[in-house]
Amino acid sequence: MSKFAVSCGTLVVNPRRELLVCHVTDTAKWDIPKGLRDPGETELEAAMREMREEAGLVFEAGRFRDLGPFDYRRDKRLHLFLVESGDSLDSLAHLHCSSYFPHHVTGEPTPEMDGFRWARRDQVAALCWPRMAGVLLRIAW
Repeated sequence: MSKFAVSCGTLVVNPRRELLVCHVTDTAKWDIPKGLRDPGETELEAAMREMREEAGLVFEAGRFRDLGPFDYRRDKRLHLFLVESGDSLDSLAHLHCSSYFPHHVTGEPTPEMDGFRWARRDQVAALCWPRMAGVLLRIAW
């Protein structure tokens, strides 16, 4: 068993070189679609599932470019992929999160992500948690 959890995620980049970020419910921060692998999943399968669950996006597996593993936290590594969206995501209005958690106050099912936007490279540090921004800004996208 690995001493590190592996969180798999995808950088979705549009033709303007902006990054798709998802607003993390009940926080001030934005993040890429990502999450832990389920047993038996490959990194790519996990990244594809997380993108479908957290943003409602599906791309063919052949469009994912493997960026490899990145140091993230002492107990967690990121395995990231990149997908060029092309012109298919000019509007983000159809995106939705189908992954829920029990709200910490009400216990009601609450979506993990509650908003979507494009972020320029110079906006990432202000939008994302510092550790995630550090990883994203080391990658050429």
